[in-house]
Parts: sequence; C-alpha cells; structure tokens
Amino acid sequence: MPQIKSIEALRNILGHPRPTTSAKILDQLDEQAEAFIRQCPFLLLATSNAEGVIEVSPKGDEPGFVRIENSRSLLMPERAGNNLAIGLQNIIENGRIGLIFLKPRTGETLRVSGRAMLFDDADLLAGLGSTGKPALLAIRIEVQRSYFHCARSILRSKLWEPDAWPEPGRVSFGKIIAPRVGGDPLMAGQIDQRVEGAYTTNLWTNS
Repeated sequence: MPQIKSIEALRNILGHPRPTTSAKILDQLDEQAEAFIRQCPFLLLATSNAEGVIEVSPKGDEPGFVRIENSRSLLMPERAGNNLAIGLQNIIENGRIGLIFLKPRTGETLRVSGRAMLFDDADLLAGLGSTGKPALLAIRIEVQRSYFHCARSILRSKLWEPDAWPEPGRVSFGKIIAPRVGGDPLMAGQIDQRVEGAYTTNLWTNS
C-alpha cells in the first residue's frame, strides 16, 4: 500500500487551495462566527498532552453556553462528568486546543484553534452557571485561528436528515467495565442503572 510521506506528494494528489479558500481563515472571530457560537449547543474539543497524544471530547449544553468575551477570547464552563479529566489535564500540560462547533440543521461548522487556560474564580464560575449551579471550572480560550468549514461532510453523512438516521441505540458501559474489575452480569446491570441515573436525575451533578 503506497504511503504518502511528503507534503509534495500530498499536493500532487489534492492540489492547492484556491486563494479565496485560504482567505476565509481568520485570526479572530468575525460577526458570523460570533452569531454561530451563540446558537451552538454542541462542540468537539481537541487537546493534546505533553507527548502529543490527542484527545477529543464532546461538550454540550444550552445554546450559547460558550461565552464570547471578545473577538479573540471565549469562555466555556466545565460541567459534571466522569472525572477522568483527560482534556483538562492536557490543557494544563500543553494548552493547545481545537474546537469544532456544530449547529443542528446547519451544514457549515465552525473551527476554532488557539490556547486554553483553566480558572477557578467564584464570580466567573457563577456567571457560567446553569440550573442554579455554578460551573466547576472555567476554560478560557485565546483564539488564534477561526474559519467556517463547508457543508459537504454534513451533506454526505446526512447528519441532520432524520429519514437517514439508524435506529436509536445505547452503549452498555456495564459490559465494558464489569469484566475488567472482576464483576459479573449483575454488576454490569448495576453499572448501567447508575449511568441511566446520570442521564436523568443526575444530568447536571455527580451526586
């Protein structure tokens, strides 16, 4: 299987972007990007650790949960989760971050990259709160690059077309975890019950 090992070989296959395509890459958020972020309920957050190992984490909340401080700075709340905190640890180790914002029923996505820092400030966390609970942490993102990605991947996947969706499914975390901690099918069921509670009564907390 021929492997592509050089930028030249890559460009021989793909060609080069048009100057008008490269012109869409900005070093800050423009008016359209800010409006898009205010309407987005979901994003994918990419980080890497000191060794360069990459992690991608889904983040979702009410539309506008990512706050715009200015055209070069964003604030995002950290909510209750599984406490693995791999992405947060990566931010401390490395600080480099990439985001893809997705807006339902919209083909274009917004890509933002830059540097991130974590803050634990009571007033800041209260301002990023939801359902009467402050954020656990605040992630401040310094925007270094921002641009809209065209809709072709969304259109090809039919992501927003309900008629093309598969039947709903649910992953059993119990089947993954129980055998690895010496558990049995009963434990697997108990784990899945706890996960169900996290999806319903404990959606916003880890209690």
